[in-house]
Amino acid sequence: MKHLYLLGAAGSIGMQTLDVIEKDSSSFQLVGVSLSHHHNINDDILKRFSVEIACLREEAHLAMYQKRYPHIHFVWGDEGLLTLASYPKQGLLINALSGSSGLKPTVLAIQSKKDIALANKETLVMAGDIINTLIDTHGVHLYPIDSEHSALWQLLKGESIHDVHHLVITASGGSFRNLSRDELSDVTVEHALKHPNWSMGAKITIDSATMMNKGLEVIEAHHLFHLPYSKIETVLHQESVVHGLIYFNDGTIKASLSPSDMRIPIAYALYHPKHPSYAKHLTLTTMHFSPMDFKRYPLLELAYQVGMEGGLLPTVMNASNEAAVKLFLKGLISFLDIERLVIETVHAFKNQQNPTLETIIQTDHDVQQELFHRYEKR
Repeated sequence: MKHLYLLGAAGSIGMQTLDVIEKDSSSFQLVGVSLSHHHNINDDILKRFSVEIACLREEAHLAMYQKRYPHIHFVWGDEGLLTLASYPKQGLLINALSGSSGLKPTVLAIQSKKDIALANKETLVMAGDIINTLIDTHGVHLYPIDSEHSALWQLLKGESIHDVHHLVITASGGSFRNLSRDELSDVTVEHALKHPNWSMGAKITIDSATMMNKGLEVIEAHHLFHLPYSKIETVLHQESVVHGLIYFNDGTIKASLSPSDMRIPIAYALYHPKHPSYAKHLTLTTMHFSPMDFKRYPLLELAYQVGMEGGLLPTVMNASNEAAVKLFLKGLISFLDIERLVIETVHAFKNQQNPTLETIIQTDHDVQQELFHRYEKR
């Protein structure tokens, strides 16, 4: 039986992970979870799974949960996430947190000799070199959960990276893929959250509409597969049927196709190296591919530039985007302001190479707070 820890259990990826675990209770034991602000969802999770440790969002709810579930050890807040990540029972930690809050728990889990199933892009965007060093030092494994990276990971099995000409990450184009830039000035939060192909959390859905999500995936792919950015291509593919392609030096191409169901890459990470019997196969229909339009999606072009520059710039880009998305969801800025704020913040920042983990975390905090203070006071 495999021991599991799930960060972000009440989110979109978290809930789908729980579905996978619940279908095979003889293979998995959920040891620890981090929960949400929603007590009804938290209660449902704690009643369905016999966890040993659970992390709450707020200290104010600690006594209530301890009274309801006396057999569970409750912790809370950011420090609670670290306690959960470093819990002494070894196993696999699934990081389904949204945003930069996923970085420190990943580091602690690796240092505690836990394998990582990663759905938190920001961990590798902010500190990919540091994470890879820690993975090697502590002898643990890192399994990608993103559908695109899971597809590429599987396609590369048994292949030499030296035989790869380049890899391709596909992009649906997000909620506004059929709108021109002129038509984006008045789009609403409600419209932005309606993704045509996937059911996801709010931040990742907005990131898909700006294509920042794909930019983060490009940087993540660089750290996962150790390829230069010149060998990582992005293409538009509206149907979200092909999730990744590998072009080899001899002219052959391998592609990974599956339904738009995040439970598939989640299950592969949990059952690795096996493919569990899980989903129905898709029926192949007409598929469309088109070159990426960087003028239409300037944040994706910025991500390539930032990734190649390295240093603290990926953290600055990620932090400014994280803050901008929150401001948009609160109605404090427009959709196009997201791009403007991210681009301006990155271009104004004086870069620093080879930052420490502490510097990365502090920079992330400072950039986000500066943007919050600027706009929340208006």
